[in-house]
Amino acid sequence: MAIKFGRPLEARNRFTQVETEAATDAAARLDLPSRPRRNRRAEWARRLVRETVLSTDDLIWPLFLTDAQGRTPVKSMPGVERLSVDEAVRAAERAAKLSIPCIALFPHTDPARRDADGSEALNPENLVCRALRAIKKEVPEIGLLCDVALDPFTSHGHDGLVRDGIILNDETVAVLVKQAMLQAEMGCDIIAPSDMMDGRVGAIRNALDRANMIDVQIMAYSAKYASAFYGPFRDAIGSNATLTGDKRTYQMDPANADEALREVELDIAEGADMIMVKPGLPYLDILHTIKTTFGMPTFAYQVSGEYSMIAAAAQNGWIDGEKVMMESLIAFKRAGADGVLTYFAPQVAEKLNRQSA
Repeated sequence: MAIKFGRPLEARNRFTQVETEAATDAAARLDLPSRPRRNRRAEWARRLVRETVLSTDDLIWPLFLTDAQGRTPVKSMPGVERLSVDEAVRAAERAAKLSIPCIALFPHTDPARRDADGSEALNPENLVCRALRAIKKEVPEIGLLCDVALDPFTSHGHDGLVRDGIILNDETVAVLVKQAMLQAEMGCDIIAPSDMMDGRVGAIRNALDRANMIDVQIMAYSAKYASAFYGPFRDAIGSNATLTGDKRTYQMDPANADEALREVELDIAEGADMIMVKPGLPYLDILHTIKTTFGMPTFAYQVSGEYSMIAAAAQNGWIDGEKVMMESLIAFKRAGADGVLTYFAPQVAEKLNRQSA
């Protein structure tokens, strides 16, 4: 019987079809020596080449304090509440479990305790001082940051002393030094002057050093702009109802960038350990320039207005809130921030911890 060589006709036809398709694909294929999409084709590959990484170590969680018992919602900040001192301790415990390194404290002062000089800021029994003592006792491993400014305590809502409609600089700094010293004595780890008075960083640093509190850090609000994004925060601390006029004679003009560099340079020379840009997303250019110019530990504050826009849009189903939350924080890191103050901190930490579990 004769032996036949070669493929059956059906197989030959299939082979011819494959050859034809391959030839067609080759003709259509671009001659590209570099294909960036190769590094994006799989999750493991994207992780392998990722340039910017967000971790729980990058987070500072701002908390609002109240004399009222329990938790009081802040209407203009969906999901954010004012906390009594005992609830602030519980929040600090949660932060520690989530590996959030630091929390920041901001008081909602009873209007009856506010006056023109902000004297409640120097009361050892004010909300911030009570919370500092309680948290340090129960959660000593958590870092505590305190805002130094008079606006939560003044009847006029300004960060400094006001005389004849003028916000006084040097007289305000003298009060801020006393406020900072009191906070440090109560257990504050990071003094964060947000008032934007000239010379306050150096005055606070000198006072701390003279009192042998040389390990207390200063995070200067060096580039704090006179921004409309602060509205919900002022609701949270109660200064919206009291503020007379605006803060443009001490907070920075949003149109200025070079001025931010001068402010940062001064604060570093006066002893700041860390610097901050506030607000965050609208000022990523400022953040990037400051970080690349000075190489200092640099933080951004994702302020209340930024938070509320994301949270409200998510509530309405207009955006994927979790994805936008994470994308916004990556933007800070990509621009050069070493860390971010954000009201999203616990949600972000929970997501990051799930991913790493």
